[in-house]
Amino acid sequence: MAKLSDIGPPIPGKQHGGQPADEDDNFYTCPTCGQQVDMRDLRQVIWHEQPKHKPLLVVVE
Repeated sequence: MAKLSDIGPPIPGKQHGGQPADEDDNFYTCPTCGQQVDMRDLRQVIWHEQPKHKPLLVVVE
């Protein structure tokens, strides 16, 4: 299983139209692996666009 830190430094995304009213709107569930993806981090979005990928191990430090 790949760790988020293994795929490089954070690549922050830019919110268009302002911040969403609800924090949950920053996330979606990946249809391939079922993991929650933070759309504010481009690394996660790109990872979850790969076919047949495995979930990322996200370690909060």
